[in-house]
Amino acid sequence: MKWLRMYHLLVVASLRSRMQYKFNFWFSSLMAALINVVEFAMLAIILLKFGHIKGWSLAEAGYLYAILTLSKAIYRTVASDVHHLEKYLLSGDLDSLLLRPVPVLLGLMSFNVSFRIGEIIQGAAVLAVSMQALFAAGQISWASIPLTLLVILSGALLLFGIGLLTATAGFWITRIEELQNITEDAARTAVQYPVSIYPKWMEVMLLSVIPVAFANYVPSLYILRGEGGVWLLLSAFAAAVLVFAAGLFMWRVGLSRYQSTGS
Repeated sequence: MKWLRMYHLLVVASLRSRMQYKFNFWFSSLMAALINVVEFAMLAIILLKFGHIKGWSLAEAGYLYAILTLSKAIYRTVASDVHHLEKYLLSGDLDSLLLRPVPVLLGLMSFNVSFRIGEIIQGAAVLAVSMQALFAAGQISWASIPLTLLVILSGALLLFGIGLLTATAGFWITRIEELQNITEDAARTAVQYPVSIYPKWMEVMLLSVIPVAFANYVPSLYILRGEGGVWLLLSAFAAAVLVFAAGLFMWRVGLSRYQSTGS
């Protein structure tokens, strides 16, 4: 609890700092929302033209997209600079975090806090519209609402874990931007669509090597279609916990071998 209170104080201080430039804050939030709107619009156009993708309707695809958008927004809000660890390694700014009386990861998470307000509003809107259509079709029940909230939180933890594992690779190879393009950006973009539309090798990769499909696709099979049983939900939660635990472990290992730049 002590570290949670400390994190809260650091986040508030970071937010106050960012709000010194209110126009930049709201403009960047708006641009992020517009980018997501364009991404979903492209998917919607395809589905409206062809009716479905491998049996997935527009409402189902919207559900997948919204879950991932909200999970990513939560992850990048609470741990924005984990994604930018490379610049701390190259500049030597990580040294200053080592001198602080708080865990290094906690300090990094509280730097440059980025509240993804635009993404949260846009993701919530797409989710509400998609679930309304699914309710009208009799495809889901009221029980899907709390399950969906749990899946969003689980997905945020999973994305955080994947991001943390990728970031800690920087302790060995320093330059991780290209790796992040694969493990975070490309993989996350891929599962905005139903994983079943991809070749088998790619489907396996998104379920095992970079298990980002457990953030939305796997639990959605049960929530939306009743496939596989409740164990699919449990497997999604388990994957999130295991990946995040692996990320924390590798972070400790990587930090123990970090050598200061001396600058």
